[in-house]
Amino acid sequence: MDRPAHMPLPAREPLSDQERLARARAFADELARRRTVRDYSAQPVPREVIEACLRAAGTAPSGANQQPWRFVAVADAGIKRRIREAAEAEERAFYQHRAPSEWLQALAPLGTDADKPFLETAPWLIAVFYERFGLDAEGCKHKRYYPHESVGIATGLLIAALHRAGLVTLTHTPSPMGFLNQIVGRPRNEMPYLLLVVGHPAEDCRVPAIERLPLEAFASFV
Repeated sequence: MDRPAHMPLPAREPLSDQERLARARAFADELARRRTVRDYSAQPVPREVIEACLRAAGTAPSGANQQPWRFVAVADAGIKRRIREAAEAEERAFYQHRAPSEWLQALAPLGTDADKPFLETAPWLIAVFYERFGLDAEGCKHKRYYPHESVGIATGLLIAALHRAGLVTLTHTPSPMGFLNQIVGRPRNEMPYLLLVVGHPAEDCRVPAIERLPLEAFASFV
């Protein structure tokens, strides 16, 4: 089998160890200021900003380089309203019937409920999908390798890029999310992964007073 074409690694800026450490610490400090936000203003965000952040997400590594992520950026008010209505219907069923008491107790300190006004207020919703399998021009299926992991990495890069651009986000996962395929017109081989709410925080925005684990609680060196 012939090997695929290769190219030299793109040039990178040379750094000293001190410069690497300074950059790493600055990036960690910046991401430490990222918070999940549920109170949004209607202040618009230019499409070009969203496009640039999606380009960053598209640089993620993926299984066999299949790049199984699909992003649908929604700014249309009518479509956002339909998404909110469908999401809230699923959320009401979750809070009233589906969620076990332990889950509801875990959510209680965050103050969440079935009402999701941010789905209309925020200027952008980004529906994230993963390909369950690929489809060629003849409609034949092709296996996708590690689609969940690949799309998860791409979504993480997207959240970091949006934060770097001065925006706030919320990862919203109403379950099930099959309504997204119909509302935004995605094919049957794509599965909703999550709904990312994007915009500016409301002037009176408040967030839960939570603490993040210290490094030694989630990382070890051997």
